[in-house]
Amino acid sequence: MTAAASKVWLAGIDGCPGGWLVVLIEPDGDAYEIAFHREIADALRMPQQPAVIAIDMPIGLPERGGIGGRAAENAIRPLLGARQSSVFSVPPRAAVEAENYADACARALAASDPPRKVSKQLFNIAPKIRALDAVLRNDASLRDRCHEVHPELAFWRLNGERALTQPKKIKSRPHPAGLAQRRAILAAAGLPAAVLDAAPPRTAQPDDLLDAAACAAIARRIHQGLAQPFPDPPPKDAYGLPMAIWA
Repeated sequence: MTAAASKVWLAGIDGCPGGWLVVLIEPDGDAYEIAFHREIADALRMPQQPAVIAIDMPIGLPERGGIGGRAAENAIRPLLGARQSSVFSVPPRAAVEAENYADACARALAASDPPRKVSKQLFNIAPKIRALDAVLRNDASLRDRCHEVHPELAFWRLNGERALTQPKKIKSRPHPAGLAQRRAILAAAGLPAAVLDAAPPRTAQPDDLLDAAACAAIARRIHQGLAQPFPDPPPKDAYGLPMAIWA
């Protein structure tokens, strides 16, 4: 299915191995597009020009770190029950900008209260965080359209503000019951069945596709004026980027 630039499109983006997975949907209806981009700049500057872009990646980096990361992470963890371990603590900007793990930990220790190192999981996605940060800092039009989301918070919202009972993976392997639960929630939220049943492109996995679809569902809520930032109002970083997770 080819998306027409004249339509209003909304985008959900999830980072995946080797790049970024994008699910485009309309504010209502079943039209959709699924795409893979290696570079975040290409994913954000799609010819469809989505009115809202909801992305599963931190936006806004603090100058100093605190317990549990930013206010955004601390605001959503209590809502997610057993799924709260999926919420990584975002460290200070200097740590995210480090080129190796040892330097990142040293920078985080120097710029956090109390001193705290960077988790390996967060450091592994630091290149993607830096790439997104660079684009948003240099393009005001994208800043206005991009919103940070987190798939587990998205599913919490779409599931009647109840945390999911099933993980999407167990020991790094897809968990069929968890994926089925997520598909059912997205179908009930009005996501096109063809998106939920599609084969993920390139290096993406089935859970990446469902996460991107959950982001798209929140993009729809943002477009409708129904979404809420955590925290509200969002604080801003030194470059004016809001530090909040939407659902």
